[in-house]
Amino acid sequence: MIPHYELAQKVVQAAKAKGLVIATAESCTGGMISASITDIAGSSSVFDRGFVTYSYPSKTDLLDVATSVLTEHGAVSEPVARQMAQGALTNSRADIAVAVTGVAGPGADGSKPEGLVWFGMASMGGVISVAHNFGPIGRDKVRLATVEIALQLLLTEVERL
Repeated sequence: MIPHYELAQKVVQAAKAKGLVIATAESCTGGMISASITDIAGSSSVFDRGFVTYSYPSKTDLLDVATSVLTEHGAVSEPVARQMAQGALTNSRADIAVAVTGVAGPGADGSKPEGLVWFGMASMGGVISVAHNFGPIGRDKVRLATVEIALQLLLTEVERL
């Protein structure tokens, strides 16, 4: 069973009840959010696609993230998370898209510490972003915590719409 099964199940049920479709754009989680959602039977009616965009070129090619934004701010930044979420929404049939980009670790630097993750959420209500700094808790724990927060954000947005 994929982690966060019960939370993913709530997301799928809520999206079904509202007739909403979801997309994801993932960097540091490498598809774990998509895997959590698609582990739920019947999720194909609410999940359109998941973009795994680990590299700069994949972010620009698949999600229309501006090269200038990546160069100026780096991949782990608010503007990139926002553009990833909007790009996933634009390049899918989804009503809601969540995006994550972060430093799961190791490989952090002073301005982007290990455990820093930016989340973007795009829907008909606009684009929002939020950062979480999980701290240097280890790569696996950062990634699992990121999936949980992303699913919580999706559930909140589905319920809001």
